[in-house]
Amino acid sequence: MTEQSAPEPAQLSFSYKFYWGVAALGTSLISGIYGGLLTIFYQDYLGLSARWIGIAATVYALWNAFNDPLFGYITDSTQSKRGRRIPYMRFTAPFLALTFILVWFAPPQAGQQTLFWWMLVTMLLYDTCYTIIGLVYSALLPEVTESDAQRNGLQISSSLFGMLGTLLGFLIPDFVRPKTGESSLVPLYIAMIAVGLVGMTLILITTFKVKERREFAIVDQPIPVWDAVKYTFTSKSFLILVAENFMAILMSSLILGSIFYLADYVLQWPAMQLLAFLFIPLIIGIPLTTLFRKWLGVVGAQQFLLVIAGIGLVAIGFVPTALIPACIALAGIGLAGPQTLSNVLFAQVADEDELRSGQRREGAFFGVNAL
Repeated sequence: MTEQSAPEPAQLSFSYKFYWGVAALGTSLISGIYGGLLTIFYQDYLGLSARWIGIAATVYALWNAFNDPLFGYITDSTQSKRGRRIPYMRFTAPFLALTFILVWFAPPQAGQQTLFWWMLVTMLLYDTCYTIIGLVYSALLPEVTESDAQRNGLQISSSLFGMLGTLLGFLIPDFVRPKTGESSLVPLYIAMIAVGLVGMTLILITTFKVKERREFAIVDQPIPVWDAVKYTFTSKSFLILVAENFMAILMSSLILGSIFYLADYVLQWPAMQLLAFLFIPLIIGIPLTTLFRKWLGVVGAQQFLLVIAGIGLVAIGFVPTALIPACIALAGIGLAGPQTLSNVLFAQVADEDELRSGQRREGAFFGVNAL
C-alpha cells in the first residue's frame, strides 16, 4: 500500500456524497433488522426449536463464507458496456427487498420442518442478494475515484448513513414486534414490507446517481480463476490488511459484546446510556478521520486510531468503575478509524494489484476479506 503524494483534488460535492451514502442507509437498515430480529422471530413468535435454528444458521454460515469470493470474482470478470458493478446492484435490489420480506412471511401454524425449510431457503436467497449488493457497493469505492481524499469523503458518508440504518434497525423491531399478551403479527408484516421497499429505493437512488468509470467497465480478458486466487493470496499488502481488519472487527465485537454486561453488572446503568458513550464518540470520530488522514496519511491515521481504541479497550479491565464510560468513549473514537479508513486501504491494495495483474480486481479483495 502506498501513500499518494500528488496534490489532493477538489472535494466531491455534498449531493454526490449524499447519494453515495443513501445506499448504505438502505442496506444497513435491512441488515440491522434482519440480524437483530430473525432468531427471536422464528423461536419466540413462530415456535421453531433452537435445534432447527442452529442447523439453518450453520448452513447459512457456510454459504455466506463461500459466496463472497465467488461473486467477487464474477463481478471482476464481467464484460458489459453498462458496467460490471452497478447493473448487479441495480437489478438485485428488488430481489433483496423481496427475499427480505419473504423471511418474515413463514406460515405461523406450520410444523417444525416447514418452518425450518422456509427459514433456510429465504435466508440463503436473502444473503445471496445482500452479498451481491454489499460487495459491489464496496468494490465501487476504488473505481469511482483514485483520490484517497475523495475515497475518505465517500466512506465517511457511507459510514454515517450506515450507522443511522443500524440504529433504526435496532429501534424499528421494538416498535412493531408483539408485546406481552399480544399475538398479531400484522404490524410486523406491514413494517417489514415498508422496510424492504424503502431499502430497495435507497439502493436504486445510488445506482442512478453514481456512474462507473468507463475504462474499468470492459475487461479485455478476464483472469482465470486460479491466477486470480494466486494474485490475491500473494499480495503481501492484502494479507497484512486482512489481518489488521480481522483484529479491528474483533475489537469492535468485544466492546459491543461487553456493553450489556458492564451496564447490568458493573455500572448498573441503563444499557442505552452506556451505548451512548460508545456511539456518540464514534459518530464524532468518523468525520475527524479526514484530519488524521491529512496529518498522518491513511496508514498512519489507521494505526493511530487503532492504538487509541486498543488503549480504551484494555483500560476497561484496570481502571476504577467510574472511569469505564470514559474508556468506552476513547474506544469509540478509535474505532472510527477502521469504520472509515479500512475500505480506503483496500482501495490502495486494488491500486497496487493493478500494476501486478493488469486489471482492477476490487471484487476479489473485498470478497476474500468478507470470507
